[in-house]
Amino acid sequence: MPLEAFQRGLPSPEPCAVAERQRLLVCDAKAAARGLRSGLSVTAALALAPGLCLRERDAAAETEALLGIAAWAMQCTPNVALDFPDLVLLEVSGSLKLFGGLGEIETRLRRGLAAMGYSGRLAAAPTARAASWFARSGKSCLIADAALLEGELRALPLSVLQCAEEEALASIGAGSIGDLLALPRDGLARRFGQDLLAALDQALGRLPDPRGFCVLPETFCAAIELPAEATQAEALLFAAQRLLAQLEGFLAARAAGTRRLALSLSHRAAPATRIELGLVAACREAAHFALLLRERLQQTALPEPVRAIALEVQAIEPLAHSNQNLFSDELQQEGNWPRLVERLRSRLGAAAVHGIVLCADHRPERASVHLDRASAHLDRASAQAELGARQLALDFNLRPFWLLERPQALEENESIPCHHGPLKLLAGPERIESGWWDGADVARDYFIARAADEALLWIYRERSPAGAWYLHGIFS
Repeated sequence: MPLEAFQRGLPSPEPCAVAERQRLLVCDAKAAARGLRSGLSVTAALALAPGLCLRERDAAAETEALLGIAAWAMQCTPNVALDFPDLVLLEVSGSLKLFGGLGEIETRLRRGLAAMGYSGRLAAAPTARAASWFARSGKSCLIADAALLEGELRALPLSVLQCAEEEALASIGAGSIGDLLALPRDGLARRFGQDLLAALDQALGRLPDPRGFCVLPETFCAAIELPAEATQAEALLFAAQRLLAQLEGFLAARAAGTRRLALSLSHRAAPATRIELGLVAACREAAHFALLLRERLQQTALPEPVRAIALEVQAIEPLAHSNQNLFSDELQQEGNWPRLVERLRSRLGAAAVHGIVLCADHRPERASVHLDRASAHLDRASAQAELGARQLALDFNLRPFWLLERPQALEENESIPCHHGPLKLLAGPERIESGWWDGADVARDYFIARAADEALLWIYRERSPAGAWYLHGIFS
């Protein structure tokens, strides 16, 4: 865990190790290939590998990483406990049918840990203590049958106990769990205390092993310190994807999503660069978050190289799920317009993409207004109501989707309106008289006209004595 918490951000080309009290605690594969190992002095390690990337152990960072993994793992089961300093325990008996068995849960956990930048030793057993001993021994096994448990436990070394009596037990010839089980229980209890026997009984399922389960926090906050400063968007995205994968599991555990998340990029001296993503619809997919973040990172000018990345989500909301129909109805299938809007906003800016909402006004230029859906937080029901109102308006009166910002005056030839040639009136008139109450009243007769180039235009004639013609819209 110490080395993984340090290496999550970016892969390092140099050998890496974590030290504690001037001795190596753990090394990566590059360091091991150069002869470095746990317990070696820092001086000797630097002599063997002058380019060694060395970090002092950070217990607080390890605890934070363990808590993050526990919150992420609660998407598989609500019963998650911590066994400090390096274990996360999951009670998955109630989840076996949902996920398809122990093997499927193991695969899901391994893939998720890899996406977050971690690797782990996974073991399953009928008891929590037995599973923790298997994991600490480095033995990856999935034991579902309680009858096989004792035989597998006997082969484990005494180091899995992590107790002060390990040397004393070795002095009497006990080198494995099986050796302890062969000793007389009364004598073992008199010499080494009842706690040792209780641990053995809990591992075998003879005594209960109560655990305090974790509680999911209300908000999400996680950070990664980069092993080296970075400026490239792809390098920053690689590190951010670790946090996004962790966020996806956290949101899945809460059966929730979010419309807004904030990424903070820390620098050496300059103030942190903050990138906020706003979504049209609540989401929890890490791949979609990464797609939007890529667009923003490529457009962000950094004042200095980035040293650390933090991801924060404060607004969490239940994620709506749609019911599945027995028979597919292609006519009712909707396009994925929220994702399109979000990508356009990430690339063009939030101010460049607006929603349109109908207003209760017959004047075409005032019948709709721009609306920022993300800031207004329109729910899906209101969006469907808007769509229905628009469809109702189109059913009664055909309207073009492209209205000119200001009506354009048309020339007239023998009472026939012209636009690059004479226009042929196809439909109309549709009379609109409105606005007398606000001083911007109109009195118009609208027509659909065909131009010489076959374009369909929406034109009107003023119902004033002059009766001038105007172009107001163009049909797509």
